[in-house]
Amino acid sequence: MDPTAMDFWFTMGSTYTYLTVMRLEDVVRSAGLAVRWRPYSLRTLFQEMNIMPFPDGGPKTKYMWRDIERRASAYGLPARLPAPYPIKDSTSANSVALLGMQEGWGTTFVRTAYQRWFHFGEENGSEPNMRTALEASGQNYDRVMEQASGVKI
Repeated sequence: MDPTAMDFWFTMGSTYTYLTVMRLEDVVRSAGLAVRWRPYSLRTLFQEMNIMPFPDGGPKTKYMWRDIERRASAYGLPARLPAPYPIKDSTSANSVALLGMQEGWGTTFVRTAYQRWFHFGEENGSEPNMRTALEASGQNYDRVMEQASGVKI
């Protein structure tokens, strides 16, 4: 095991992941580390456990947006909040992210998808978000979507 490498487990439906993906490259570079991005489906786990961590419109969700706004400001990250949440298709976004990690363009896809979600209100997994993020990653939308439909996350 490489002591200078770390795993970063994330899910494309997580609001707090925005704060990490936008800073991770700088952090690992300054620390002299390598990072392995590991997308997974947290929604599947939540569904199996029958929980919704941030119910729509509830006080916990309102606090989440306030907390993200405060942290984004402290990190110098722009964020137009609240962003659409919960997202409708995190499964597709996670499958594309996993395919991207396997093919070497995943980090650009993930960062761009989060920028589109938190800067422009295009939720992760939506067609405009995915199309723009894939174009920024140098990928063909139709090819990736077809191939990602067979990826198990």
